[in-house]
Amino acid sequence: MEVNCKNMQHYEEIATTILSTATHRGAEKSTCPSEIARMLFPDNWRNHMQDVREVATDLHKKGSVVITQKGVPVDVEHMKGPVRIKISKIN
Repeated sequence: MEVNCKNMQHYEEIATTILSTATHRGAEKSTCPSEIARMLFPDNWRNHMQDVREVATDLHKKGSVVITQKGVPVDVEHMKGPVRIKISKIN
């Protein structure tokens, strides 16, 4: 999956919301990308799901968050299906 989220109009808003939500939850809990999309775009959140996933992937690559499936970190280059986002314990 190629991540081209830096060109997205809402990148900073999505990134800030992911980081603040994940930080608030702490390293032992996670959030769903759809929760972030619903917070920011309540009327058309489904249209922004790919954007949220791409920003989360970018933050994962930077080490700010960890993307997991069934509690296990995933290879973000080959992820499919539902994922969760956690703040990185390194932060």
